[in-house]
Amino acid sequence: MAYDYEREKPNLFTDEGQRMFLRIRDRAHELILAAGAARMQEIIRGNSGELWEMLACVDRLVELGELREITLLPQPGPMQYRVFVRAAKEGA
Repeated sequence: MAYDYEREKPNLFTDEGQRMFLRIRDRAHELILAAGAARMQEIIRGNSGELWEMLACVDRLVELGELREITLLPQPGPMQYRVFVRAAKEGA
């Protein structure tokens, strides 16, 4: 089976899923603040759990408008090389 965000998304709303989501969110913002952008592999590095759940955390951040993907690789490319920046705030 291939990664499917919609199939993984419900796992984000469990207690464990929310804890992972918050760790990944904080890590993403930390990396982007330091460098301006971050690759998926660095964002999820150091977390334990299912890889697809970690990918879903990042995709949820995009869905919520906190991150924006700027990957230059042809899609579908290797998941670990996807690149993200902080999304522009509305009205900013």
